[in-house]
Amino acid sequence: MASEAITTREKDFSQWYLDVIRVAELADHSPVRGCMVIRPRGYAIWEKIQAGLDRRIKATGHENAYFPLFIPESFLKKEAKHVEGFAPELAIVTIGGGKQLEEPLVVRPTSETIIYSMFSKWIMSYRDLPLLINQWANVVRWEMRTRLFLRTTEFLWQEGHTAHATEAGAEEETRKMLEVYRDFVETEMALPVQAGRKTDAERFAGALRTYSIEAMMQDGKALQAGTSHNLGQNFSVPFNVRFQDQNSEMQYAWMTSWGVSTRLVGALIMAHSDDAGLICPPRLAPLHVVIVPIWTTDEEKSLVLDSAEKVRVALSANWTVKVDDRDQMRPGWKYAEWESRGVPLRLEIGPKDVAKGQTVVVRRDTKTKQFIPLDTIVTVVREQLEQMQRDLFERARTLRDERTKEISDYDAFKEWVGAAKGFGSAHWCGRGECEAKVKAETKATIRNLPLDKVDAHAAGTAKASEAGVCVRCGEPSPYPVVWAIAY
Repeated sequence: MASEAITTREKDFSQWYLDVIRVAELADHSPVRGCMVIRPRGYAIWEKIQAGLDRRIKATGHENAYFPLFIPESFLKKEAKHVEGFAPELAIVTIGGGKQLEEPLVVRPTSETIIYSMFSKWIMSYRDLPLLINQWANVVRWEMRTRLFLRTTEFLWQEGHTAHATEAGAEEETRKMLEVYRDFVETEMALPVQAGRKTDAERFAGALRTYSIEAMMQDGKALQAGTSHNLGQNFSVPFNVRFQDQNSEMQYAWMTSWGVSTRLVGALIMAHSDDAGLICPPRLAPLHVVIVPIWTTDEEKSLVLDSAEKVRVALSANWTVKVDDRDQMRPGWKYAEWESRGVPLRLEIGPKDVAKGQTVVVRRDTKTKQFIPLDTIVTVVREQLEQMQRDLFERARTLRDERTKEISDYDAFKEWVGAAKGFGSAHWCGRGECEAKVKAETKATIRNLPLDKVDAHAAGTAKASEAGVCVRCGEPSPYPVVWAIAY
């Protein structure tokens, strides 16, 4: 509720985050430890995320399907690195219908194994490729430390799975879907991201290469906003996903998987919101405009409600609009409530406004007020929503740029990244041992190797001026990478 206090970001960012979720009524803790109940307002944001991503995924030729929640335990054991990576997080069913199961069933932590067992039945010839499948589902990972939206035992996500005739085809798919994620997060969520390749230590269990997009939150920490994996033939061999090529020879397919989850809702909250509550980018807002009519007498009430309804009808063709005509709450209380819930625009209409043929327009992010003639309201609302979307992106980009620092001295690195002041652009020798020592000493990890630098180095077009020495050990490094404390 609007009357409930929100801890300031400066005082306690983690508590502020939970307070925003509570006051905006986005989610709540479940009776089951580590799980969450997504409330209607939170789920409406997730539905917007789903819709925006689903359009993009289908536009690239993928089709939606659904696969079982339960996976035979033996399936996960077929790919050694995969089962090793997920073993600590598995939930396993051993009893069904009151009887001990002949084989335990794993509650889906991810679906590579169950999906590729079906691919082996569906793929016979090169004519069946590429096979492009997407799934919207829930997954379970037994997390020890949970936080609403960011890391919960059960969460919702999208996972794509594809099979290709060549390694090049799989790599192209992996990179294409990373770009789909980047475009969505930057365009719809108004959140700039750093695209790059994960190190071997950070890549997905069972993948050849993992790519990610990384976003900076207002506290300077990184949040992984999406991943895309080139799985090579690591799953096609154990699951016998083979096809007859054009020379009538049998070949193993090349696989990819990629996904994002409800942690994007958490990213949206931490990237844009303020001490008054949620700020939601207009393109993902469940409710775009709230109209607050103001009156003191029954005669004024009838007058302003009639005007408010006309405005609602005019705007409803393009946006979701609500008239808050509750007479048991004062206007100021309503303002605070809708601010905490992140509605992008508020319109205020009182008797004087009706007489002047105007309304007051208030933007949620800047809280600026404008007096707007009612006959221009559709144009103004469109302009204000579009400008707010752009401004949120630019504000987030400015924050990221100001809090990204090139660092060559290890003591300065530990002070900057260790205090979560932002991203550290620093050289790395490429050795996993050095990467692990930095993580142990600072809790910072390599978020990714920037794609432009990875590609330039691979093509032999890297700038000599980008070469340097590892921030920790002093060994040669071709280019700086992105380090940060991460959620």
